[in-house]
Amino acid sequence: MLRYDMGEGELRNWVIGEDSFNVRYLAKYEAIMSLGNGYMGVRACTEESYPQETRNCFVAGTFNRSGASEVTELPNIADVTELGIWLDGEGFHLEKGNIEEYSRTLNLQTAELNRRVIWRNDRGNRFEMVFRRFVSLHNKHLLGMRAELTPCTAAAEISIRSGINGQVTNSGAQHFAEGDKRIYDKKMIQYAAATTESNIHVVTHCHHRCLVDDAEVAAEPRLSIERRKVSLEYTFQVEAGQTLVFEKIANIHTSLDLEHRQQEAAKLCEVSLDELRLEATKGYGELLQDSAKAWREKWAALDIKIKGMQEFDQLAIRFAQYHLVIMAPAHDNRFGIAAKGLTGEGYKGHSFWDTEIFIQPYFLFTDPGMARNLVEYRYHTLDGARRKAKENGYRGAMYPWESALTGDEVTPEWGPVDVVTGTPTRIWTGLIEQHITSDVAYGVWQYYLATGDQLFMDTKGYEIIMETATFWASRLTWNDARKCFEIKDVIGPDEYKEHVDNNAYTNYMAHWNLQTAIACYEKLQHAPSGMWIQLRNRLQLDKAYEEWQQKAENIYLPRPRETDLVIPQDDTYLGKKLIDLTKYRNQQEVALILEDYNMDQVNDIQVSKQADVMVLLYLLEHYFSYEVKQANWRYYEPKTLHDSSLSMATHSILASDLGEPELAYRLFGLAAGIDLGRNMKSSDQGIHTASIGGIWKCVVFGFGGVRAPGGQLRIQPRLPEAWDSLSFPLYWQGDLLKIDITHDAVQVAKLTDLNASLRLSIDGQNYSLESKESITVSLNTGKR
Repeated sequence: MLRYDMGEGELRNWVIGEDSFNVRYLAKYEAIMSLGNGYMGVRACTEESYPQETRNCFVAGTFNRSGASEVTELPNIADVTELGIWLDGEGFHLEKGNIEEYSRTLNLQTAELNRRVIWRNDRGNRFEMVFRRFVSLHNKHLLGMRAELTPCTAAAEISIRSGINGQVTNSGAQHFAEGDKRIYDKKMIQYAAATTESNIHVVTHCHHRCLVDDAEVAAEPRLSIERRKVSLEYTFQVEAGQTLVFEKIANIHTSLDLEHRQQEAAKLCEVSLDELRLEATKGYGELLQDSAKAWREKWAALDIKIKGMQEFDQLAIRFAQYHLVIMAPAHDNRFGIAAKGLTGEGYKGHSFWDTEIFIQPYFLFTDPGMARNLVEYRYHTLDGARRKAKENGYRGAMYPWESALTGDEVTPEWGPVDVVTGTPTRIWTGLIEQHITSDVAYGVWQYYLATGDQLFMDTKGYEIIMETATFWASRLTWNDARKCFEIKDVIGPDEYKEHVDNNAYTNYMAHWNLQTAIACYEKLQHAPSGMWIQLRNRLQLDKAYEEWQQKAENIYLPRPRETDLVIPQDDTYLGKKLIDLTKYRNQQEVALILEDYNMDQVNDIQVSKQADVMVLLYLLEHYFSYEVKQANWRYYEPKTLHDSSLSMATHSILASDLGEPELAYRLFGLAAGIDLGRNMKSSDQGIHTASIGGIWKCVVFGFGGVRAPGGQLRIQPRLPEAWDSLSFPLYWQGDLLKIDITHDAVQVAKLTDLNASLRLSIDGQNYSLESKESITVSLNTGKR
């Protein structure tokens, strides 16, 4: 059973765990208890193997295509986590014998996974076993494991087989050529292999050390080299009450790593082997301390504190922040964040609009350096976006719906079986879910507003905004009857509506993209630089500017209806048939509607997979009045099934905006429960990174009321009744702030002094923070 109360004392609300073993739920725990550091991610598989497991290790950016008919995906790296354990000749396995005690915990504070088992075999012999594991935040290449095995009732022969297993696949797809295998000093193993298509070399090492009652013991292991697999097997006689400790330290390096560029494969093996020899001398304990120290420093900078009736809320926000850290490639700006992070094979490691709309905001306000990595990733993939535009008959840059390393489109063409026809479903998102292009531009602009990073804009940001605007200018088509430009045949955020015309979200965001490009052009015209002149000439921006103006002035923007202020989601949504959605609104699993209707049928029903117009009202909040937001909430919310994990958080934020904090709080709980909740099948393919980012947005943007319309920081808190106070750190334009909120007051402290004066709005009143100043504002009065 999933537990939230296993942390005691200083670890209260820092630990998630389970208190019983159930093989049916392995995937849930593998995903939510994953370890990582942004460079690598390792699913929390048990040391002993089960047929139901999904044993994954991923390294960011190492994309490969396993065959001509496949799309590129993150390959499953050779596994180091499995241990074969024999106790008196009997293989240890929790589906045999008797489990007397069981617990497994993930300590979010130190990022250590810990499992304790007291197990009695069929002959009545009792063993206590403790398994510990971490992925280092101090050294991105490093993973540590430790097994402590104690015979309790009688002496026992204990055998442990450990190695590197390159037989792992991505659901059957093999991404590596046969590897080179080496054993050094009967302690160290090396496994080196290259991806089959992208030719990325990956070298994995592991080092073993054995101790009995804390004294290192010599051992003569049995050596084994098989196809794609190499291992050592150790056997010990252990007295009752003695503890055999088995430590395994591993590292992973790739030819894609910045520090290994231009290195030959042999040199890569040599350098990484030398590193592990040095690191392994420290032992598990010291290496864990190094990593835990890095985590403590991380938490000191970003911990959010919630005081209230439900302690789960404090744990939930820490769980979200933990996963945001381990999914983010802080080491390299060439890589994006996958829809499942590095915790599972779902969506093949590809990046979506999740990054800009749901994940990047967290880093904008807590780690601007990582936020810069994310916008620079989109710059590195700009040429791929240009290629996609050209291939589809457009100009400028058309960003892919699913992005990997190059920015070329990598969305699969076919999906699940159609419940009516029995044939595979065509996936249209890669061709016509095009709002991603303006989402990328929006992310760039939000980064600029939050950081004031002019160098990035001069060298990269303006180019993205202007090339995406040029795409939209070429994408628009003229409707002579309406006397306006339209965007026809798209999918909006509501993916239950395919091949629609004038999706409101898409049109408004395209209009925003054009207007922002126009504003940037006009700003740069008044302060020309050599860099701007080069960009203007290279992209023919004088001509593009005229086109942007013409198209922006005449683009069709669906307006609120006079009768009820509802904005048409697209040209036909409001005319589609209505059905009773109660069954699907109360569902325990997502997408149950697709078991009763196929996509063509769902396309003809007024039902939304996820927030669509709602996202528009949130992102472009200054475009719409409070009354329009309320009217659209009342119309679309009952028709939204939240069949995407992206949806709950957006609705929670809007509920806060509309003065319904208790509904917002309930939706926050539902969003937090997508991965951390008790649905034991929700995370089998990996955690939901957009929802994880959305949890933080619910807290800071929703309940904390933080926004930055037009580039000025605004704080308009709406705490739920369940919370007494909320405290969080916030970066704004280079300065670090600390925000403390109660139901009665807001305190803002400026902890750094990068800007002499910081202007902000609190509860509708404007203030200025000078130097390292603190300000307290009584809510609803605006008094200092």
